[in-house]
Amino acid sequence: MATAEIPRRWAWPALAVVLAGGLGLRLWGVAQGLPYAYNADEADHFVPHAVAMFGHDLNPHYFANPPAFTYVLHYLFAVAYGGKTGVRHALAFDPTEVYTLARIAAAVLGVAALWLLYATGARLFGRAVGLLAAAIEAVAFLPVFYSHLALNDVPTLAPLTLSLLGSAGVLSKGRRRDYLLAGVGLGLACASKYTAGIAIVAFVAVVAARYLDGNPRAGRDALVGIAISAATALLAFLLANPYSLLDYNAFHHELVHQSTLSAESQGKLGAPRDGGLAYYLWSLTWGLGWLPALAALGGAIAIWRRGQRYGWMLVPAPLLFLAFMGLQGRYFGRWLLPIFPLLCLLGAVFVLWSADLLGRLAGRAISARRRSGAASGDRGGDAAPGRRLGIVIAALLVAAVLAQGLVSSVHSGLVLSRADTRNLTRAWMLANVPAGTKIVAEPVSPDDWARERKPGTSTAANDYRWSKYPSLLARISPSGQLLRSGLSVVGIENYERTLSPALIGYYERHGYCIVVSGSTQSGRVFADRGQAPLAVAYYRALQTRGQVIYRASPYARGKGPVAFGFDWSFDYYPLAYHRPGPTMTVYRLHGGRCGR
Repeated sequence: MATAEIPRRWAWPALAVVLAGGLGLRLWGVAQGLPYAYNADEADHFVPHAVAMFGHDLNPHYFANPPAFTYVLHYLFAVAYGGKTGVRHALAFDPTEVYTLARIAAAVLGVAALWLLYATGARLFGRAVGLLAAAIEAVAFLPVFYSHLALNDVPTLAPLTLSLLGSAGVLSKGRRRDYLLAGVGLGLACASKYTAGIAIVAFVAVVAARYLDGNPRAGRDALVGIAISAATALLAFLLANPYSLLDYNAFHHELVHQSTLSAESQGKLGAPRDGGLAYYLWSLTWGLGWLPALAALGGAIAIWRRGQRYGWMLVPAPLLFLAFMGLQGRYFGRWLLPIFPLLCLLGAVFVLWSADLLGRLAGRAISARRRSGAASGDRGGDAAPGRRLGIVIAALLVAAVLAQGLVSSVHSGLVLSRADTRNLTRAWMLANVPAGTKIVAEPVSPDDWARERKPGTSTAANDYRWSKYPSLLARISPSGQLLRSGLSVVGIENYERTLSPALIGYYERHGYCIVVSGSTQSGRVFADRGQAPLAVAYYRALQTRGQVIYRASPYARGKGPVAFGFDWSFDYYPLAYHRPGPTMTVYRLHGGRCGR
């Protein structure tokens, strides 16, 4: 399917601008929140496991997420810090440096994915499509925001897009090195994130197209190519996840557990209940952008009408992915990222095809007008206005399709470059709450948040600054009664289910007079009131019986609050946000021992 093309001498400088801009957006605010990793997945998964490998062999002993990105960080830390002693010292004494390095690695891999996407688009449709596809992904909110965290979502896009590049080569030329690229990319992608296996759909489609070409030699070459891709995919997967074979029982157990967890219906209090497909379609309107998402839909239709060989490669995979993920019990916007390269390619094809069509229609109209003017004695004027108008139309369409992503990503950079509300709250408490004071702090921040931070010493070795109530121990039964004996440990997901108004009396009797609350905890309660009525009563009692002595808001003056959600409450997409973090409120209780 033909689209407008641009010369190589313009494509390379333009690509440099896209890559530099994409990197800038991904590094802007990359140290947000540090030295505390407030994202629970970032704090619990990749960096800690990469560091832990220095204390034993390379078995991650963890397969809920595949370990390719963990290995990348492990070897990066080995080079940067010289091995076990250096990296452990750095994490203990300066976690900001370690997490910043890990986040930069994620951002750089995200930019590598942009270059590979350009190459894929150029191979399929020409440099103009490749460039626009890379630009759409460069500014789209979800890949930009999650490049700021040391998670596997954005790094996975690099090997996944490498597989798409190989598939594009298989479709256009069918060389063995293209099969090799497709297989290596697929294996590494699956070893980075299991759902990246969706790339196999594109590969199978192009192989089928080659096999059904009607050329006997093409059919034989396709069979040989399949063998090459299968072997290299398996080898790449095992190289990046060797203990999936060497420790198969653990690998299989955690893979099944993760699959069960993802399918678990409404496992989180406050989770949306409108269905996964509706949620993901809504997520595309802001995570990718309204116009890019609609352009991707238009591109899917246009490709089916004009070039079904390309359609088989680009269209079924996103549809199957949306259907599969929409049937899961849990859903988050970032889980859509594996299909973003395909959607960006479809959107770029449609935008440039539309610009080409509109330009030709405008040119015909101008030519008809010139002919009419010549017949009446008017020479008409310049012969190239149609071409210039086509360029203007293309520029306007490109600007429109990039605008939402660019605005949201620039806003994200501004937000993330400012102090987190939890850091502001801690600074206020250091100045106003005496050391040793008994406090209640909700699990909106890591445990080290309540410890001293003495220059030149490890935080983990420091004493607690304040005497912290063990929030993840259940002292109240589901009926709201104080447990007579035994304290059960609860996970962070069930913290709200341990709350009851009776707890406030317990705090007051035992001298826990300062209560630190975050809106990402209370918000999920009020978003799902029927599931935790005692927690609703707890927060209302806290507002009635506690005096607010400090509040840190993430919102710009006169804006907010944003309704609780597992995306917008944590990725700060709405323009109402001014800084990262939940609304933090510090209460002072006055009953019981707190009244003395």
